Amino acid sequence: MFNQAISTGRFTHGLVVAVGLACAVTGCGVTTDTTLPTTTASKSLPPASIPQTTTIAPSSTPNLSPSPEPTTPPPTSAAAAAPAAVMPAVVCMNLQDAQNKIHAAGVFYSRSKDATGKSRHQVIDRNWLVVAQSPSPGTTFGEGDAILSVVKYGEPNNC
Repeated sequence: MFNQAISTGRFTHGLVVAVGLACAVTGCGVTTDTTLPTTTASKSLPPASIPQTTTIAPSSTPNLSPSPEPTTPPPTSAAAAAPAAVMPAVVCMNLQDAQNKIHAAGVFYSRSKDATGKSRHQVIDRNWLVVAQSPSPGTTFGEGDAILSVVKYGEPNNC
């Protein structure tokens, strides 16, 4: 592709542009025509030759403040007391099936913990066996209330 770009002339055009830009920035040793007027930062204009600008105040200032966030009304007592689900029996099930059963009961957030105390994370839920649950089966519970104690398959358990 590089050789094709050179043979078609597309590369040389891009190269000329790149070199031209580089020379414009660095100067490339090119001297400028001294007949052109130049200005430097050290020169200053006399105060009389500085044009004066006049600012005109707008007739009305637009409101640039952000609009207030919409507020939601506080929950009523009926909305605050969400219906609780009944905890199913999930001991001796694999963790994934236990979570599915809790979801079917109407609760979508449950927690699990390593029953051995090693604080291992349950990455693949089907590899873990539920050995204890809280709350007990038949108890009403809500989001986050279900805590399932688990061990990996093959580890000592009471199932």
